[in-house]
Amino acid sequence: MDEADRQLLRRSRVRLVSELQVAPLWDALLNRELFTPDMIEDIQQAGSGSRRDQARQLITDLETRGRQALPLFISCLEDTGQDTLASFLRTSRQAVKRDPEAIRSLDLVPEELHAIKLDPAKPAPGNLTPVVLGPKELRPAALRPETPRPVDVGSGGFSEACARDRLRGNVDLAYVLSAEPCGHCLIINNVSFSPTSGLGARSGSNVDCEKMRRRFHSLHFNVEVKCDLTAKAMVQALVQLARRDHRALDCCAVVILSHGCQASHYQFPGAVYGTDGRSVSVERIVSVFNGTSCPSLGGKPKLFFIQACGGEQKDHGFTVAHASGDRVSGSNPEPDAVPFREGPRTSDQLDAASSLPTPSDILVSYSTFPGFVSWRDTSSGSWYIETLDSVLEGWAHSEDLQSLLLRVANAVSERGIYKQIPGCFNFLRKKLSLRPKGAGALTLPHPRPAAASWRQ
Repeated sequence: MDEADRQLLRRSRVRLVSELQVAPLWDALLNRELFTPDMIEDIQQAGSGSRRDQARQLITDLETRGRQALPLFISCLEDTGQDTLASFLRTSRQAVKRDPEAIRSLDLVPEELHAIKLDPAKPAPGNLTPVVLGPKELRPAALRPETPRPVDVGSGGFSEACARDRLRGNVDLAYVLSAEPCGHCLIINNVSFSPTSGLGARSGSNVDCEKMRRRFHSLHFNVEVKCDLTAKAMVQALVQLARRDHRALDCCAVVILSHGCQASHYQFPGAVYGTDGRSVSVERIVSVFNGTSCPSLGGKPKLFFIQACGGEQKDHGFTVAHASGDRVSGSNPEPDAVPFREGPRTSDQLDAASSLPTPSDILVSYSTFPGFVSWRDTSSGSWYIETLDSVLEGWAHSEDLQSLLLRVANAVSERGIYKQIPGCFNFLRKKLSLRPKGAGALTLPHPRPAAASWRQ
């Protein structure tokens, strides 16, 4: 789908979700080969399965269905008697084709989000009464003369009470990982892909997988490894993990090693490929573990580590005064992505429902910035996993997870001729400190000479 059609769909999303009748569309979408039966089934199961959730998922997935997706969808609307929406999309599309700037003038903002304009000469709507704040009301309570100030009265006084409160607060702001095992860790390692997928084998990924298996075992996790899964099998494995009873456990971790790509998203960017060339969005992966689907993990940290490309851009970096790292001439690391194609095979999206619960107690760590490739050595594994493993080995006994991931980002950013910067979406409510069974000295990857095992 070209960018103009994609932008039109996104700007029309509110109206489409509100008015679209999905039930009559299924046969029309199948007849015009816009979606496969399995994809229709995925859309029907989106979110709560309501009409709005299905409509929202349908519009999101439509972006991935090729260059003619929008005109074919408009024809499906006409076939099912939804002429008002069909006419709206067709007219808007024609206007945008004539003048690309016309899309900015489309009034597609939901009415409930329009700001209420108040006329000072008229009473406020409903039962609302304007309140005029004077100088006294605007002053912070702590600075008002009538507010008593705390006084340090020595032993047992205000300062010691504050110190006790701070200590108690520090404990309250840390997750407790005392269970044995600490939790389940699922590693999905996709190495060999179907020839029809257009995706190459991920040499070196088995090295990453073994490092993560050993590392999370040393962190008191019960580790399970699944290899070479299709997109549907990936979702099934995640659902099976979410349906386990986690009540006696304190945490859950998911590590995914695969090719990846950009994907439409609302909260979490990116998608990872199954071995069949179909992709599963990171949003879909995270949503499997929300409070509704996995209540036994409610309030407990859920960690996701994604080693996959976030897109096709290659970062050459920029010059700084004290840059370091292995800018080795002639080395060609291999990216975990392939050129994006809009054909039906490689861009089928098993995307997530847009309405996720409040994403608390979730951390998603990405190997690279959204839109950029993630590099992997075909003999020693990916930059991100190699560095993550080394940092966990050297520092997990003394630092919280967020500090560890900062170390990972800094170390990876200094590597290679092409550059890479890991990052994370952190919705944890507290600090998380892992419990290594043993701690060793930090051993970050060292610059290595160019080798034949590095290829692009």
